[in-house]
Amino acid sequence: MAQGLSRRDFGRLMGSAGLGLAAPALAAGCGTASQRAATRAGTRTWRVSGTAGAGLGGFDTAVKSLMQARNIPCGSLAVMRKGRLVLARGYTWSDDAALSVQPTSLFRLASLSKAVTATAVARLVQDGRLSLSARVTDLLTLTPPPGQSADPRLGQVTVRRLLQHLGGWDRDISGDPTYRDRATAQLLGVPLPITREHMVQYGTGLKLDHDPGTTFAYSNYGYLLLGQIIAKAAGTGYEQYVQQNVLGPMGITRMRPGRSLKADRAPGEVPYFSQRTGPSVFDQAGTTLPAPYGTFNLENRTPMGGWLASAVDYVRFTQIHDGGTSVLNSSSIASIFAKPETGLNSGGSYYGFGWYVRDVTGGRNTWHSGALDGTSTIVTRRYDGVTWALLFDQRDDPSGLTYDYDDFSAPLHKVANAVATWPSTNLFGTYF
Repeated sequence: MAQGLSRRDFGRLMGSAGLGLAAPALAAGCGTASQRAATRAGTRTWRVSGTAGAGLGGFDTAVKSLMQARNIPCGSLAVMRKGRLVLARGYTWSDDAALSVQPTSLFRLASLSKAVTATAVARLVQDGRLSLSARVTDLLTLTPPPGQSADPRLGQVTVRRLLQHLGGWDRDISGDPTYRDRATAQLLGVPLPITREHMVQYGTGLKLDHDPGTTFAYSNYGYLLLGQIIAKAAGTGYEQYVQQNVLGPMGITRMRPGRSLKADRAPGEVPYFSQRTGPSVFDQAGTTLPAPYGTFNLENRTPMGGWLASAVDYVRFTQIHDGGTSVLNSSSIASIFAKPETGLNSGGSYYGFGWYVRDVTGGRNTWHSGALDGTSTIVTRRYDGVTWALLFDQRDDPSGLTYDYDDFSAPLHKVANAVATWPSTNLFGTYF
């Protein structure tokens, strides 16, 4: 998630169909003349690619309405029901004839990446190479910046607490240390760009905002530490471990770490649009850049928010949590969705390992959202076996409409609830 976005309201009830899914608003910003000129609605045309099973046209209508209301150029939706991919779409609303989103187009996932990291942790635990009760101070060498000292409560932070955002860091109180590249470089006396190790050292000198295990506070920094723990426990790079042990067994080959700069975009990756600009975190001069392309270091953010995937890739990844794959057994999956020591929040939901969770009549709903400048994403796993991933290449626009999980998910729930007979088609063979 991007700077300043809070998840304190993650337990709000969603009114539609009593499903109780919620997540935070995705912030809007101010526009630039070039961005507004590039997105004039009057010059845009629709191009929809991919396949939808019989009776699922309502999903197209819902997504196009969301995009048109917010001036979003690129989107993708994948819908799976009980293991079958029944819809795989790419949506383009643009005056650029060369821009054509496909069901296999890659998008930045933002915080949907956290479920990937949590799954890797669960696999290491399953294989006996890591313990959920292990303390972060026993797993990593945590050295604070010169002249600073680590909070003595850091020894109470466990792997489980990191996964459930109970480590004690609270960005609503002290800010998000993962967006302090310049401050980190200055404090440590290192040049830009900084590394993950620099970010960890900077964070080690911070005081905790809460006693570990007492307060849910969404923490990108906690998932950064989990990425380092995975690399240490696996004896290899974090990304390499994920690709070999989480994605590989599922046949997912396109999913990869994202890159910050536009020139480094992956083949098949969409462009990102934002009204914002900001200083580069890759040069000392702080060159002004479009916000999605170098005002934050995506390479450092992979464990917390830096993966690329197509919507099809991501719903395939979620099958791990449905059971029956070689990645996680039923005991590991149960640990992912177990209630934290803090119990339910006031809305009756909680955060498991990389997923928001709510037990409902008939089963369990799990979900997540993600946001970076130029990116907004959601994933939903319904109790009735319907799962979708919706990915957009923009997070703010002049309309003033919110980029809220509920706003994006409610129309899709309405369509899904109205489907009388789901198609028996399975498109995974087409798009893998």
